[in-house]
Amino acid sequence: MFNSIHEECGVFGIFENHTTNVANKVYLGLYALQHRGQEACGITVCDNGVFEAHKGIGLVGDVFNKESLSKLGLGNMAIGHVRYSTTGGNNINNVQPLVIRHNKGNLALAHNGNLTNAAEIREKFELDGAIFHGTSDTEDIAYTIVKERLKSGSIEEAIKNSMQIIKGAYSCIAMSATKLIAFRDPNGFRPLCLGITNTGGYVVTSESCAIDSIGAKFIRDINPGEILTISSEGLSSSYIPTNKTSLCVFEFIYFARGDSIIEGSSVHMARINAGKILARESKVDADIVIGVPDSGLDAAIGYSMESGIPYGIGFVKNKYIGRCFIKPTQEERESAVNIKLNVIKETVNNKRVILIDDSIVRGTTSARIIKLLKDNGAKEVHLRISSPAFKHPCYFGTDIDSEENLIACKYDTVDEIAKEIGATSLAYLSIDGAHKLASNSKCSFCDGCFSGNYPVDLPKNQNKNKFEQKIKRVEK
Repeated sequence: MFNSIHEECGVFGIFENHTTNVANKVYLGLYALQHRGQEACGITVCDNGVFEAHKGIGLVGDVFNKESLSKLGLGNMAIGHVRYSTTGGNNINNVQPLVIRHNKGNLALAHNGNLTNAAEIREKFELDGAIFHGTSDTEDIAYTIVKERLKSGSIEEAIKNSMQIIKGAYSCIAMSATKLIAFRDPNGFRPLCLGITNTGGYVVTSESCAIDSIGAKFIRDINPGEILTISSEGLSSSYIPTNKTSLCVFEFIYFARGDSIIEGSSVHMARINAGKILARESKVDADIVIGVPDSGLDAAIGYSMESGIPYGIGFVKNKYIGRCFIKPTQEERESAVNIKLNVIKETVNNKRVILIDDSIVRGTTSARIIKLLKDNGAKEVHLRISSPAFKHPCYFGTDIDSEENLIACKYDTVDEIAKEIGATSLAYLSIDGAHKLASNSKCSFCDGCFSGNYPVDLPKNQNKNKFEQKIKRVEK
C-alpha cells in the first residue's frame, strides 16, 4: 500500500481421496493468502473430470458467498487463486484459475510469478493462429502445456516439456481430470509448499499459513525444478535440471505472512533478524524504536532488541479502509495515509524516533509518515529500511517496472533522499545483510532489484499489455 511494492499472486490446491466439499477448504486457504493479491480471485472444482468454476474481481469475501460456493458443488480436488496483476491488466479474462478445454480433456491452471519470455511465446502461438482471451502470461503457460500434452503420454510429461520452454518465475498448480500437479521453476523464485490433511489428502499452496488455515499439516517445500503429482496412487515427483536457486528475498522482507515458514525459515524471525542486522549496520542515538504496520513491526522489534533502545507502538492502523493505492489521484492516495495510519502522540512526542519500514519506493509515502510523526511532536525521525534500496526493475512477479519512479535512482546519495523525505537520517539494510536474514534457509536469494545482478536472462520484449494500450491517432 501507499505506493509500495506489490506481489503478483497466491495459489492453493487440494486433493482428497473421496468426494467432499473441497471448495470450502480452498476458500479458507485463499483467505489466508489474501495478502498476496487483492484484485481478483477464483476457485475451480473437479468432480470426476467435470470442472465447475467461479471467479471475479475483488477480495475473496466479496467474490464468494454461500450461494457461489454451493454452486461449485462437491469434488475430490480443487484449485484457487488470488491475484495482483503485474503481467496483464485487471480484467475478468485474466482472473485465475484459467480453465482450458482441449482435445485430451480439461486443464485448470493457477500461477504465481512472471515469465521472462512471455512475449516471444505468445507471438509464436498468435502467428500459428491461436486466439488469446486475456493478456496475462499464465495463458502462455496453459497453451504451452496443452500443445505439449497433445504429443505426450501424460500431463506430467507435457508439463516437464513445457518447463524447458517457459522461462522466468513460476510456482504453479495444474489440475487435470484425475491429477493435481504442482511445479516450480528451477530457480525457485516464488515459494510453494506441500501439506497433508487430517483425512490423508494433500494441499499445495504458496505459503504454509494457508495449510494451517484448514487444519492441515505442513510437510515440506516443493523443490525448485520439481514436478509433484498427486493422484489416487499417492505422491510422485520428477525434476528438470536446476542451477543455483534464487528465491526472491523480498518474500521474507515483505510479501509473505509473518506466520509462514519458507525454505526452512520463519518469516517472522527473518524480519526480526533483518532489524537486528540493521541495528548493527546503522546505529543511531534515539529514545524509541517504532515500526510502520505491518511488516515493519517485526524488524522494529529486532532493531530494539539489538540496540537496547525501547520499542514502542507508534501507529494505530485502520484495518477497515480500502487499499489506498486504488485512489484515483496521487493527492488522494497520499492524503489517505492520514486515514490509514494515526500516530499515538504519547509514544513519539518530544522523542528522538527511529522509524522502521520495509522499503521506500517513490518516497511520497515515507515523506507523509515522517511529517505525521513530526506534527505529533517527534524531535528527530531516523528512518531505517529493512531492505536494500530499490534501484532496478523486477522481472519475476513484482511490480517494479522501471527505474524512473524509484527515489533511490533519482538521487546520488542517501543523505539527499533523507532530505527529500524529511528524515533526520536514513539507512538501508545492506545487500549482504539481506542474504543473512533467513538464517535457516539453504537456498540462495535473488537480489536483482537491489543489485542489478539477475540470475537468469532478462526479457527481450517487455511490452506486456499491448492489447490494453489505446492506439495513437494521427491527425491529418
